[in-house]
Amino acid sequence: MNRYTYVTLREMPKLKETAAAWFHNKWGVPQEAYLSCMEDYLNNTTEYGWYLCLHKEMIIGGVGVIENDFHDRKDLSPNVCALYIEKEYRCQGIAGQLLDMVVKDMKRKGVSPLYLITDHTNFYERYGWEFLCMVQGNDEPAMTRMYIYR
Repeated sequence: MNRYTYVTLREMPKLKETAAAWFHNKWGVPQEAYLSCMEDYLNNTTEYGWYLCLHKEMIIGGVGVIENDFHDRKDLSPNVCALYIEKEYRCQGIAGQLLDMVVKDMKRKGVSPLYLITDHTNFYERYGWEFLCMVQGNDEPAMTRMYIYR
């Protein structure tokens, strides 16, 4: 039996405040920015969603889809963002499951390709993502890796 539950925020909108605070604590992006994106998703203003992995009632992993993840290539959109798995839950396939959920949901909605930026090498390739190019992150001195999922 699977110990974890995977949901979209639309399936559990009551988690909006908790999820926004959780993502803020992981990435330092203002909680209001997450809330704004989440409200757009919950109000059907956008199909760019938020996906969570729960252990009982606790968020242990999450990922979102936004227009642009703070980089200069506005033409490479939408962006998968904020993927995070709590340390004690890593190496159990949760990240892969969340990424698969995002890809399938976006394809079902006719949204393809997807992009993401990361400093990781080899991680996203395991899940079918391909290195595309280097991009300049907002207020970042070094270039960042951009991946694509077709």
